[in-house]
Order: sequence, then structure tokens, then C-alpha cells
Amino acid sequence: MKTSRAIILTVLAIFCLALLTGIAMAEEKVSIKGKVKSINVDAKTAVVATEDGKDVTITVEDEETLNKFKDGRISTDDDVKVKYVIKDGKNVATYFKKAAGC
Repeated sequence: MKTSRAIILTVLAIFCLALLTGIAMAEEKVSIKGKVKSINVDAKTAVVATEDGKDVTITVEDEETLNKFKDGRISTDDDVKVKYVIKDGKNVATYFKKAAGC
């Protein structure tokens, strides 16, 4: 009986450790507001100057936002709201819209 209890406790400890490791490795979600400073459609990036004066390079993967860059619906000096996750050392947009809702 002691052996099966030890095995169960060991399995539970491993499960808890794996769960905590997964929580620690979760992607950090960040939300910013600012002005578009530059756009590079080829590199799929935009630099946003935040309200507190920092420049943040955002990688854009969704085609809808990239099309807005290409046709000028989002351009430099536009006020934007951006949400992104930090993935593989890059700030990858999950939301990129004009602040006016356009």
C-alpha cells in the first residue's frame, strides 16, 4: 500500500510541476496606444510610438491588417490601439486598429 501511495504522490507532483511550468511559459499579453511611426509591409512590421514615448516594433501576421497597411487605411501618424503577445522574442499583433475605430 505504501508503494502505490508513493507512486500516486510522485505522479501528482510531476503533474503539478508540469502545470506550473506551463503557466510560467504562457505568452505575455500587452496592450498599447500610440501613433504609427513607420510601416514596413515587406517585413510585416510597424513601429508604434506609445503615449509614454517608447517605440515598439510590432510584427503583423494577419492579412487584413497587412492589406490596411498596403492600401493606406492605416498609415504613419495614425493613432492606433494594439494588442500583442511576445512570442519567440517578437511582439506579434493580435489586434491592430485605428483608435477611432476605423
